Amino acid sequence: AAALGLPYAFASHFAPQDMMQAIALYRERFKPSDQLQKPHVMLGYNVFVADTDEEARYLRSSALQSMLSLRRGNPIQLPPPVEGLEASLSAPEVAMLEMITRCSAVGSVESAANQMGEFLMRTGADELMCVSSIYDHDKRVRSFGLALEARDLLPQKAA
Repeated sequence: AAALGLPYAFASHFAPQDMMQAIALYRERFKPSDQLQKPHVMLGYNVFVADTDEEARYLRSSALQSMLSLRRGNPIQLPPPVEGLEASLSAPEVAMLEMITRCSAVGSVESAANQMGEFLMRTGADELMCVSSIYDHDKRVRSFGLALEARDLLPQKAA
């Protein structure tokens, strides 16, 4: 993308470990083109936004179960959320899930806005491609709506 002067997209929503290095390389090697005069970075970003932080963490448990099953070599369809998932996991499993979900907004509108703002400031991303792996369709749609409200709370430069 950099050599061709094209936008760059990175799946930071499930593979964040190399994100900052990949962004830096893209920006360093970017060559302007007819399509784009300056680098444009798009990052995958998980959103689990609900009325409360607790509900958002509960809704996120579906995605955590799915990611954990995939890492164990047993991919599954997105399961319903469960209470107390993290308490049933080993310390290495919790650490792995924390690492792969660190590019996420999880919480109320206000909490999500703070997390999005920090992520945008840290990465300098031009665009976020949001995914919301929430089991219940209506709650997933609501999560996206609340994520838009969170975006609207960001300073104009970050949004």
